[in-house]
Amino acid sequence: MTSTRTASSDTAPVIAGSFPDPTACRVGDDYYLAASSFEHFPGAPVFHSRDLVSWQQIGNVLTTRRQFPRGDGRPSGGVFGSTLRHHDGRFWFITTNMSTLGAGHTIVTATDPAGPWSEPVHVSGAVGLDPDLAWDRDGQCYLTYVGFGGPGGAAIVQARLDPDAGTLLEEPYPVWQGTGLAFPEGPHLYLVDDTWYLLLAEGGTERGHAVTIARGPSPAGPFEACPGNPVLTHRSTAHPVQNVGHADLVQRADGTWVAVHLGVRPRGTAPGFHVLGRETFLRPVSWEDGWPNLQGPPLDVPVRSHVVRESFTTAALHPRWVVPAGDAAEFTTATPDGLLLRAAPDEERWSSHLLCSRVTDLHWSATATVDVAPGSVARFVLRLDDRHWYAVQTDGSTVSARGRIGDFVHDVPSRPAPGGAVRLHLRSEPDPAAHRPGANSGPDRVVLGVWAPDGSLVRLASWDGRYLSGEVAAGFNGRVLGVAALRGEATLLAFEYDGNDLEGASGHVPGRE
Repeated sequence: MTSTRTASSDTAPVIAGSFPDPTACRVGDDYYLAASSFEHFPGAPVFHSRDLVSWQQIGNVLTTRRQFPRGDGRPSGGVFGSTLRHHDGRFWFITTNMSTLGAGHTIVTATDPAGPWSEPVHVSGAVGLDPDLAWDRDGQCYLTYVGFGGPGGAAIVQARLDPDAGTLLEEPYPVWQGTGLAFPEGPHLYLVDDTWYLLLAEGGTERGHAVTIARGPSPAGPFEACPGNPVLTHRSTAHPVQNVGHADLVQRADGTWVAVHLGVRPRGTAPGFHVLGRETFLRPVSWEDGWPNLQGPPLDVPVRSHVVRESFTTAALHPRWVVPAGDAAEFTTATPDGLLLRAAPDEERWSSHLLCSRVTDLHWSATATVDVAPGSVARFVLRLDDRHWYAVQTDGSTVSARGRIGDFVHDVPSRPAPGGAVRLHLRSEPDPAAHRPGANSGPDRVVLGVWAPDGSLVRLASWDGRYLSGEVAAGFNGRVLGVAALRGEATLLAFEYDGNDLEGASGHVPGRE
């Protein structure tokens, strides 16, 4: 239930879980935000807010495989940094599918950001990532992006564009390359009064991440760097939120400004382990001497419980549900009892038939109730990628646990399952070694178990959570909870999730049924 507590936007995300690279725009009194989703389909989750601190997911931008081809389907491939804008009565979304990089950037449009979105237009001849669209007062559109393949390697480049046709109107030319930090990327271009501003992410999306900005008289510059750069960073500090960067600026209806940006919440002892992926945070922006200041006092963010209760009695899935490099329509069927799940033809590719929801809290508990067909196996998994996951599974008569960390697989011997539908359970608990002087601790302990008929939890295993972190697995994704038929068929009767973010969660409520 909703709490009246608030937390600081300096430490609490406004959209918790793996929703990185936020890009936002305003239409009247409404704000819309989209995020990267990598290999997960549907792609590019989109959110709505009226106050910038409370967000509700209203859909996904890329809901067809024409808009988002699977390509190589690799973990941390797919949909990278994007830009969401509203221009001339339409919403415009441009992104890069890194799993089909040669196809060029993808542009789709909509009159309603909840969808449907248009057939894709591809911008060929602009190989790179993190594309941005901006229009001048004459209606000319400018594409700014990280270009690949030039004489100097990757660089921030720009060209005039016909966005309806996806046609470049000139050869891309270099613009401002940042302050000299590693990996200038994530460009966003803005016209404020009569000055053009170019916002970048620099330093890499790890601990050195930073936000920098420059200004100039035209979209192409020449650009003058802000003397206060970086305008936002937490590098080399003990701040509980790290890796901050990849920002986008939004002007409120009252004329004031805010910035949305990504960050992570590492926990445990050095080097610190982030497990939720890169989350979306909010900063107020003030203007001083013609430059944005993102270092002012934080905002109050409402702390709300993250609770999900689903019984899958309707045909349409909530937009929270995604599949890594797969499509739920290919292996799920709504039935009067619940959601029928079918196994992948190749058991080695079981995750392509894994129905997932992002984890949104540092600590949580979740239960999946499954009815397993004879000869079948169902799996409830906490996953970072195909090589880093913990799972509890059942064939209807027995339950067992399995974990994979890279090339190492560990199995817990099976034991009899309760009769009837089986309630498989996963939870994240604080590491008991946390805060002990001299102790080496991870971010949490992951408990795997099954509920007994009397309501007690039968624990099968309790494993160190650091092995399901970005620091161990690498890549860009955060944890997801997923359910799959590993063999045969199983019916997902119910899914329950209760967040217990002991440090204060976000203003994003994933949805409640």
